[in-house]
Amino acid sequence: HAAAYALLSYQTAYLKAHYPAQFMAAMLSADMDHTDKVVTLIRECAEMGLAVLPPDVNSSQYTFTAADRTIRYGLGAVRGVGQGAVEAVIREREARGPFASLEDLCRRLDLQKLNRRVLEALLRSGSCDALGPNRATLMARLPRALHLGEQDSKASRAGQDDLFGLGAPEASAPAAARAPELPEWPESVRLAGERETLGLYLTGHPMAAFESGLARLVSHRIGALIAERPMAGADFPRGRGGRPVTVAGLIDEVRKRGPRVILTLDDGTGRIEASLFDEQYQQYRALIGKDALVLAEGQLRYDEFSDGWRIGVRRLSDLAKVREQQARRIVLAWPAGADSSALQRRLAELLGRFRPGPCAVAIEYAAAAARGMLALGPEWCVQPVAELIESLEKLLGGSAVRVLYSAPGDAPQRSEGGR
Repeated sequence: HAAAYALLSYQTAYLKAHYPAQFMAAMLSADMDHTDKVVTLIRECAEMGLAVLPPDVNSSQYTFTAADRTIRYGLGAVRGVGQGAVEAVIREREARGPFASLEDLCRRLDLQKLNRRVLEALLRSGSCDALGPNRATLMARLPRALHLGEQDSKASRAGQDDLFGLGAPEASAPAAARAPELPEWPESVRLAGERETLGLYLTGHPMAAFESGLARLVSHRIGALIAERPMAGADFPRGRGGRPVTVAGLIDEVRKRGPRVILTLDDGTGRIEASLFDEQYQQYRALIGKDALVLAEGQLRYDEFSDGWRIGVRRLSDLAKVREQQARRIVLAWPAGADSSALQRRLAELLGRFRPGPCAVAIEYAAAAARGMLALGPEWCVQPVAELIESLEKLLGGSAVRVLYSAPGDAPQRSEGGR
């Protein structure tokens, strides 16, 4: 019995070492109905240097597939999309080529199998990203695309496929061309759609919005903490003892275990459990909920029951509010070659929506002949909320926005706008 398991272990280890993408694609396909296992396996893919590509109606199969060091997400793993619908997509694509647009997709497929609910799930998961400029535009075009598809189906059933070219692929092109392009959804909405349809954040993480200033707020990233392995036979701190740490993360799971409430925190680099006694849970109950972003301070210790590190929470805070309280200046890098007058107007309108506030704003300018920093006056101080930061990044680019924070332990600073 032991020899048989040893042989099986050797064979699977060999496949994982020499054919990593194929091995992990097979593992993901075997467990694609179990979201928790998929999340763990995708994280392992990242550790192995394998890229997991989003689902795509023009590339994906029903299961996960491998090519070189990449894995393509399977359409069968998209929640709300049944096997019959996926097989219809693949069959049509293989018979008549890739889909050119959302309208083309609706025209060529049986909308009784791919109804509005199924198509919305495909759009939110990113499976239709190749069919339009962004997900917001595709979702706005969906009602019209469904209407055109239904018209085409009725004509087909009436035997009018070729009458005046009603069944021609070109019929849907003008409708797509006339549809206005909308701004993409905010990052939070886009990621929430992925979480709802895939069970995980695939193309980003809510913590990314805090990345630039996170080092000022935390003592460790979760990935670095859980990478440490305790020495065998060591005397680990128990009870309330341990090493003091501060981490930030998204609450991925909340569960009750005996007299304690256990939170699973995820910061994009790893996951760790954080425990609270019932008294603490009642104190911070308003902050605790699935997908909430929090800052957790407490004692790190190794839990032999769960065979992993755990934080005994001493204090829990709303991460966005902590950032607002400690942010002292927003520095904006002015894009080279931009239409200054138009951009100035848009920036003034945007900042005006979040005035007054405690956080100063400065503009960093660099050109061939000159460079410098322009500190805006105190009347331009803003509330450094997540909506403002996200809007500034959309206007100027993610790398053009930096948030400077007070040093840990410092009293909150007022505006430096007049300096």
